[in-house]
Amino acid sequence: MTSAEPNNQGMDPHPRKMWTPSNLEEKQMEKFRQFVNQKHSLALANYNDLWQWSVDEIQEFWTAVWEYTNVIASTPCTGSVVDGSVPMDAFPTWFESARLNFAENALWCKDPSKTAIIATGELQSTPTRISYAELYARVRQCAKAMRKAGIVKGDRVAGYIANCPEAIVAMLAASSIGAIWSSTSPDFGTIGVLDRFSQIKPKLLFSVNAVVYNGRAHDHVQKLRQVLEGLDMVEKVILIPFVPTSPCEPTSVEKGTTWAEFLATSDEPAIVAEELTADQELIEFEPLPFNHPLYILFSSGTTGKPKCIVHSAGGMLLQHKKEHILHGDLSSSDILFQYTTTGWMMWNWLVSGLTLGATVVLFDGSPFKPGPDALWELVEKEKVTAFGTSAKYIQAIEDAGYKPQENHDLSSLHSIYSTGSPLKPESFDFVYEHIKKDLLLGSITGGTDICSLFASHNAALPVYRGEIQCRSLGMKIEAWTAPQKAVFGASGDLVCSRLFPCMPVYFWNDPEHKKYKAAYFDNYAGVWYHGDFVWINPNTGGIVMLGRSDGTLNPNGVRFGSAEIYNIVDTYPEVEDSLCVGQTLTDGTDERVVLFLKVADKPGEDATSKALDHDLVTRIKTHIRNQLSPRHVPAFVLRTRDIPYTINGKKVEIAVKKIISGQTVVPSGTLVNPESLDLYYNIPELKQ
Repeated sequence: MTSAEPNNQGMDPHPRKMWTPSNLEEKQMEKFRQFVNQKHSLALANYNDLWQWSVDEIQEFWTAVWEYTNVIASTPCTGSVVDGSVPMDAFPTWFESARLNFAENALWCKDPSKTAIIATGELQSTPTRISYAELYARVRQCAKAMRKAGIVKGDRVAGYIANCPEAIVAMLAASSIGAIWSSTSPDFGTIGVLDRFSQIKPKLLFSVNAVVYNGRAHDHVQKLRQVLEGLDMVEKVILIPFVPTSPCEPTSVEKGTTWAEFLATSDEPAIVAEELTADQELIEFEPLPFNHPLYILFSSGTTGKPKCIVHSAGGMLLQHKKEHILHGDLSSSDILFQYTTTGWMMWNWLVSGLTLGATVVLFDGSPFKPGPDALWELVEKEKVTAFGTSAKYIQAIEDAGYKPQENHDLSSLHSIYSTGSPLKPESFDFVYEHIKKDLLLGSITGGTDICSLFASHNAALPVYRGEIQCRSLGMKIEAWTAPQKAVFGASGDLVCSRLFPCMPVYFWNDPEHKKYKAAYFDNYAGVWYHGDFVWINPNTGGIVMLGRSDGTLNPNGVRFGSAEIYNIVDTYPEVEDSLCVGQTLTDGTDERVVLFLKVADKPGEDATSKALDHDLVTRIKTHIRNQLSPRHVPAFVLRTRDIPYTINGKKVEIAVKKIISGQTVVPSGTLVNPESLDLYYNIPELKQ
């Protein structure tokens, strides 16, 4: 059982109010509250009342969201929404009688004069613009080509792909058929990709010829070839000429074809954007159950290969529309930007902006090239209204001394979203002082596990310094210090104690749900345990994230698991054993990765004082950088004499993480070698 002692240290129960919404009656959240009151003859007076009703009356609430956000369904739900009496880990079916298609909901706006996608990047002086009519035609063409290639409902289609329009086209084409989309970004190393895609066995793989980062092009074909050596189930590889100045030869990879050649198999003529109208041939959208899989995302791989998390089309559609429309107050007039890659769930979140008829903005490359003004130039030129990024980026802009407000016209911008890691209170100050005073600063949290948000922004609520504004509608999250013991004003484990429709439908290759239940329901029986440490302010209702309460590594908001590191280190014969953990920084806003190595002693060597061989450390770091990504490289690689294990052979990561982060740990009775924990106290290199 993971639990926490109540703790108010460092928490401000009365934080400063940074922003208050105006024209409250015009906000979609307020309109939705009135809609619910009228529909159900209620008198919900404020957001707290609405939230409580949304988690108490889940059938009525999610039906109201469906109606209010205009979900498109070929067959509406005429029966029960869900059996709210069943345990969370019983995997209930939502909206059982309904039939819908995610792609149809993303492509309802076929207006040739309305921009669906704006795509740009480091070296792209002129952004690519795609209208909704052109997007519809491209998806129709790609879907036909997929069907010609033998893709049917339930097949997997994957992308090892940059954040480009073709990724969205391929994803929507797959979902129109009922195939399942999964993607990783080009900065993933070959091992990271193979650990993921080898489990789900995609039939088609979309990729790019090269990417641009830090001002220069990087060939991607060589990495793609290495990945394909371990993916013999792939029947066709579609190579996209993402960097026009780099070669894009279909013969450069086995089973290769170019994007243009693949689309030509649809037997449709080339698309001419100027000639497209809203009245065009219709896409054959497969009518699918609410719970039909849409995406496969991946866990970080803490205890082995990454778990393959299957998300439903209905769950993603309903949850993301709720978050964008109700919480974000977004509409078809908005221009939504999220700095992300295709390997992060925020890409899926961004793409759902299409379901509103909004414009989504794609950017691929470094956000600091040619300088710290790169993304703010984009906001100004494209009139971005909602700007999503990471807490680390905001900190980096501040550290660079760059003040966007002094250099750009940001009049279009009404919201900034920050995620990936907790946003420091000082960063709230920086945003309101140096970016824009009148905007919603939405610190948000959720994760790959739900591909959405547990606690979120709210355009109808004030912003308080250092806090996430609210618990999301329909998400009964609480801070628990013990089973059924919810606390306010004290730290505890983040749990969600009621059913919600964006729960994964299952894990791939987990027919008895053993991995699924172990991941979320073993800590608190029948209640979703998220692995985060959280504090809920009883005065404001705001949430403060205190970091991970499990062993997942999360440096700079980049979440990954120790097993990915072990897979590299275990190939070195000099290394007897290893332990990889995160060290929480003293301000609690980030963590750094520390890799401990147990190496064989040389004759006459004192391992207590002998540093690791520099060449070994360099080789391991280079290997990790090349095979996984630069973001996986540990901040410290240190020597240790022993590594703690449990009696059933599991490495003890969490205890070591707590020790090097400044806590005192009482050795568990399950440890084989409890004395080994003493080695991890007061390590000079890790002093902060």
